[in-house]
Amino acid sequence: MTGHLIAASCFAPMTVAAPAAVLTFGSNLAPEAAGAKGSGSVSVDYDNVAHTLTIDVSWTRLSGATTVSHIHCCVAPPGTVGVAATPGTLPLFPNGVTSGAYMVTLDLTDGASYTAGYLAGGTAADGEAKLLQGLLDGQAYLNIHTSTFGAGEIRGFLSAAPEPGTVDLVGLALARHRAPPPSLTGLGRRTRDSRLPW
Repeated sequence: MTGHLIAASCFAPMTVAAPAAVLTFGSNLAPEAAGAKGSGSVSVDYDNVAHTLTIDVSWTRLSGATTVSHIHCCVAPPGTVGVAATPGTLPLFPNGVTSGAYMVTLDLTDGASYTAGYLAGGTAADGEAKLLQGLLDGQAYLNIHTSTFGAGEIRGFLSAAPEPGTVDLVGLALARHRAPPPSLTGLGRRTRDSRLPW
């Protein structure tokens, strides 16, 4: 009897946990409209365990006062596309300043983190997977809108700067776990690496 139980357990399906990874993306922010001024930088941490996205952005010398900011996806540079995260603006994004800094962590398992147009009837898990793919493909950008340039004054397409092998690990996690997609979590403020371009 015991032998049968042992033999049966040998053939039980095995599950492999997705490897934990934090992907870092970033960009310099530059004028996106004729006559726009200002500059800045953004760093984004995408965690495939906590399913969060941590956005750390700073800007200076805008020609108008800030109004809103968000992440757009998915389009090849230098195109434009609708807002992916978040509806209206990023939570508590500072309004009415020409220079500043901001940091937030979004819960990517919450459908309210995405615009309805971006989800197009899909789930938060669908939105997360699509955003991850957009980030990996360099087809997502962050922009800051101002009172002078309502459609956006500065922006930057996000590009990956992972540790060696991290992208491969996340790709493996995506392949194994199509639904729901890998979780993404920024677990706090990261010190920017001075070797990175942004």
